Amino acid sequence: MAGTKIQAAEHTVGEIFTDAYHFTIPRYQRPYAWTTEQAGEMFDDLLAASRAKDSLTEADPYFLGSIVLVKDEKAAPAAVIDGQQRLTTLTVLISVLRDCVSPGFAASLETRIFQKGDPIKQTADQPRLRLRDEDQWFFEKYIQEPSGIGLLPSLADVTPDSRLRLVENALLLKAQVNDLETTERERLVSFIDQHTYLVVVSTADFESAYRIFTVLNERGLDLTHTDILKSEIIGTIPDIDQDAYTNRWVKEENDLGRNAFGDLFSHIRMVYAKTKARGSILKEFRTSVLQRVPDSKTFIDDVLVPFSNAFEVVTRASYVGGPDAEAINRLLGWLNQLDNTDWIPPAISCFSRPTADSAILLRFLGDLERLAASMLIRRVDITRRVERYGRVLDWMEHGRDLYSAESPLQLSAAEQTETLGKLDAEVYTVLRVRLYVLERLDSALSDGGTSYDHYPLISVEHVLPQNPAVGSGWTTAFTAQERAYWVHRLANLVLLSKRKNSQASNFEFEVKKTKYFEKTSWPPFVLTSQVLASDVWTPAVLEERQGIQLKVLSDLWRLEAAAS
Repeated sequence: MAGTKIQAAEHTVGEIFTDAYHFTIPRYQRPYAWTTEQAGEMFDDLLAASRAKDSLTEADPYFLGSIVLVKDEKAAPAAVIDGQQRLTTLTVLISVLRDCVSPGFAASLETRIFQKGDPIKQTADQPRLRLRDEDQWFFEKYIQEPSGIGLLPSLADVTPDSRLRLVENALLLKAQVNDLETTERERLVSFIDQHTYLVVVSTADFESAYRIFTVLNERGLDLTHTDILKSEIIGTIPDIDQDAYTNRWVKEENDLGRNAFGDLFSHIRMVYAKTKARGSILKEFRTSVLQRVPDSKTFIDDVLVPFSNAFEVVTRASYVGGPDAEAINRLLGWLNQLDNTDWIPPAISCFSRPTADSAILLRFLGDLERLAASMLIRRVDITRRVERYGRVLDWMEHGRDLYSAESPLQLSAAEQTETLGKLDAEVYTVLRVRLYVLERLDSALSDGGTSYDHYPLISVEHVLPQNPAVGSGWTTAFTAQERAYWVHRLANLVLLSKRKNSQASNFEFEVKKTKYFEKTSWPPFVLTSQVLASDVWTPAVLEERQGIQLKVLSDLWRLEAAAS
């Protein structure tokens, strides 16, 4: 890198979209990701700046930010290391404006979008900006070509996200441009071309450009850890293999979606590090994962793709294969209802193993959900949760028996006792626990036959009201001490498939059954239908009901040590 020349200069947009630059987005770069919020904000800022002075000759320069290129000083080809979002959105805006201005302006804008071939210079007709190969055909057909934007409203189910962002931003910008008079559109065109500046930082080698890219990222540009890791990992693969491995990377990112793909890297880090993150994800991923799997092709083949496939199955409860698929997906559904995702690294570690058949997965998930539910009920904090799952991962890595009594996947006798004790306490008062426990209990009572996904809302209601009216039957059937004891316990709670009605919740028992529970929970949950079948609601009924429910949960989560 010694002696590498780095150039930085301000250029207007009109100077950038000329024959001096032929921009390409390298295949290892992130997809286009700006949303309508960011594209709309850029348009609003440009429009406001163009209106700031009465005459454009008096206009102040507007700085749009910086771009980082790998570019030889004397050649036009320029690989965009940073700045794809701005350059792409500018091209979308210029393409939209081309369709909404006078023919003279439109012809001039066309030269900012396409370079005309020159036989003397031996150049061909080509777009001034080329996106990644998988998106370029779409970008050229529907954005850069003069007739393309008019076709956008007829497109349906546009995928992947990068193309959908192009469509959404083009339609937004078209609507905003259409609100302007022709003279103001052309004034905006002139302002963008002559008074809007980008700082162009260029160097002839990737290493220097990437170092600049990293510094800019640390100062807050719109990049993610997966973008940087992609640049690092794909960039070290020999050119002959880069296309194939870039396509594999992009496929996994598109399959999961950008946000979930970023989450995956945090979970992979945990699989390898087995400890709570102490530093940045970038630093820890390099140290914990890439130092152990330094070969980029091996990382993609043996780590990224298997874990990505496992992550998709685990988070979408979409396992297929083997006689236990339905039971496996039910357990995954329960795990995904938890208030944390700390259980995911052990799950994807198990699912990514080629030897894991449906019987192995079912047994593992049964114990993983048992452990996760127990920690939820006992309100184990994140530090202790991550430490526990880290020990599970360590046992998995070293092939130790996960089903032995001393395994970290199993609950100790003390943990079983504490779990059952929490279930026998005032479950309702712990917001994040009560719905999970009650749905799990209801499912167990129905032998797993009830589905809760199709209900838009499920709420938890008290049978014995929290604040019964003075002189009501509730105050006769229960003493104040009995009410205080039972009101928030499992036996007194039911599920409703709609919001609670605070007025109806104080009805007398018979009225509440027929006018509230029956109407609001049809078809009824098992817990609720049991109440409908009861003639009275007394401390004795609750005592019996509590015992039965605790026994069901004890059997479900194998709390034998606590029950014995």
